[in-house]
Amino acid sequence: MLQKIGFQPGINKQITATGAEGQWIDCDNVRFRYQTPEKIGGWKQLGGDALTGAGRGLHHFVNTLGRKYAIIGTNRILYAFSGGVFYDIHPIKSTTTLTSAFTTTNGSPTVTITFSGSHNINENDIILLDNFSTITNSNFGASDFNDKKFMVTSVPNTTTLTITMPSNETGSGATTSGGIRVQHYYPVGPAVQAKGFGWSLGSWGGQVAGVATTTITSGILSGATTGIILTDASQFPSSGTNFIKINNEEISYTGISASNELTGVTRGVRGTTAAAHNGGDTVTNTTDFVAWGEAASGDLVLEPGMWSLDNFGNKAICLIHDSAVFEWNSAASNATSNRATIITGAPTASRHMLVSTPDRHLVFFGTETTIGDTSTQDDMFIRFSDQENINTYTPTATNTAGTQRLADGSQIRGAIRGRDAIYVWTDTALFTQRFVGAPFTFAFAQVGTNCGLAGQNACVEVDGSAYWMSENGFFRYAGKLESLPCLVEDFVFDDINLESGNQMVSAGLNNLFGEVMWFYPTSSSSVVNKMVAYNYFDSSPQRPVWTVGTLARTMWQDSAVFGKPHATEYEAGTDTSFDVVGNTEGRTIYYQHETGTDQVKGGTTTAIAANIQSGDFDISQRAAGGGSGVADLRGDGEFIMKIRRFVPDFISQTGDTQVTLNLRNFSNDSQSSSALGPFTVTSSTSKVDTRARARAIALKIANTSTNQSWKLGTFKLDIQPDGRR
Repeated sequence: MLQKIGFQPGINKQITATGAEGQWIDCDNVRFRYQTPEKIGGWKQLGGDALTGAGRGLHHFVNTLGRKYAIIGTNRILYAFSGGVFYDIHPIKSTTTLTSAFTTTNGSPTVTITFSGSHNINENDIILLDNFSTITNSNFGASDFNDKKFMVTSVPNTTTLTITMPSNETGSGATTSGGIRVQHYYPVGPAVQAKGFGWSLGSWGGQVAGVATTTITSGILSGATTGIILTDASQFPSSGTNFIKINNEEISYTGISASNELTGVTRGVRGTTAAAHNGGDTVTNTTDFVAWGEAASGDLVLEPGMWSLDNFGNKAICLIHDSAVFEWNSAASNATSNRATIITGAPTASRHMLVSTPDRHLVFFGTETTIGDTSTQDDMFIRFSDQENINTYTPTATNTAGTQRLADGSQIRGAIRGRDAIYVWTDTALFTQRFVGAPFTFAFAQVGTNCGLAGQNACVEVDGSAYWMSENGFFRYAGKLESLPCLVEDFVFDDINLESGNQMVSAGLNNLFGEVMWFYPTSSSSVVNKMVAYNYFDSSPQRPVWTVGTLARTMWQDSAVFGKPHATEYEAGTDTSFDVVGNTEGRTIYYQHETGTDQVKGGTTTAIAANIQSGDFDISQRAAGGGSGVADLRGDGEFIMKIRRFVPDFISQTGDTQVTLNLRNFSNDSQSSSALGPFTVTSSTSKVDTRARARAIALKIANTSTNQSWKLGTFKLDIQPDGRR
């Protein structure tokens, strides 16, 4: 007989496939709309070019001239996107004009740049070269350097640095005449999050009394593992794994030769970075460094380079995480030729920032108690500007500037604007910040405990409700704190990399379909590679609707400004095809979503593979004197069923769809070894004849080719009991 097959909306991964009868258990690139699964919409690359580094900030706004902007911050460069074009608006930290400063060597791609004094530029920083005059004895020309950005390859010492060209020098060696200008981009931070060691970047707090110190006999390069010779090694341990510290770098070694040279050297350990050092620099034995009464063995999270982005009217406000804040005037003449500049009077080290509305204060979170003194940064301290004045932060009797320190938690993790309040999360709690006017400006109230934010970008707000991921679950606040019931919770939290990836978690809102998404790295990945989504349109207290998938986006912005959602994808690795020569940290692709059925990237169209799979369902023997409905069947898999055909049903379908019936007789049997299909179903397919026997069937719907899309209806199976074996 033909039986309708109905499934509850959403994915349930909290029970077995056998226990999930009448439910869906897995999917990828699928959403639920009106309780029914469908393939998600496609996406296309915007702007044509890739961006340097990993996308770590995204903000959309429309200025008073009616021009739409996307501000995109990567861990290397700040961009403005408008009219289909990316503009580099990154702030400049320092500018130096040099004369005759270039050196090259035949057969090498390395260019050495020499400064007249200390440059304070580090390895992997970005520099921009311009105003280049002439170069001789080289196959490189001025056009290879002028108005070009480079990633610094190494810093041999405080007065030199090197960059790497795409090809080798074939001349005798460059000489330059005239000048060259070097502009140093404000550093943002690493592309990924990592585990460090100790307090800050190394051992801290003190050392064993009488610990050995000496000097190095000659300078060493940042990557050198040999030639580290101590002036006097007699007081240093010579066996086992030991540690020394030179300036801010820690180095491990396993032995010392007769000539006082360290052997078995590993550079940049314990969360520090390998750097160049000069002869005579102090060397300290840090093997026995201790904290205040404890061994220096604690872990530290080295957070990725991140941005907080907002706009104050026409001005884009851009904060580098744990650093300074900048402004960029989108309405200025030749705006896209200008760069962001530091906001005078503002804090110089803050974890997070936003503009409060409608009262228009610039609010900093985890900021300095003394403006301009980065050593006073307090991770629980809040400071806000005078109303309508982003340059004034000192409270007076005639302004609304002020401060507040929160009490529950060890650091402020993030904050977003809500409908009638700002929501502020620490690592343990949720607070509201409401504008109340003079004399207090803002009122603060703790509204949740044991619900801290996983990372800065792990929260969104929609229609008066805040949704976020904590390190122990999903939450919602809409006047009261609620733990979101989640049928994929174990699947997510058993595999998420929160220990070294909490700041990589990013939430996104797709209000077109009522979805809140969280993008996260799994335990085997240092970059975002999975997503989980909650559908607040289709969810009910009885049945929360969740989906999972492999859509990997580092940042997401809803459709309010551009009509479609925009998002960033990070591709790790070396790529020289875009705007920074020598880049080693990968690139970001900027997409518009909910467009077409496929992925369009770099002019190439590829299929978006989507699938959804059900739990097992079985047939039962009808009880004597029972009714005629399916509910009157008894037995729970006792009887084998014969499957003779199925009748597909799609509400809408573009192209072909693959339908598979996975069969098994017992719960621990492998489905894949006994699959029936896949069958290719077109929009004109009325039925598919089959011949199969099994105790249980699971339905899988999939597509694998371009120009395919589908929305599921109600399938029917022609099945009948066929004995007990």
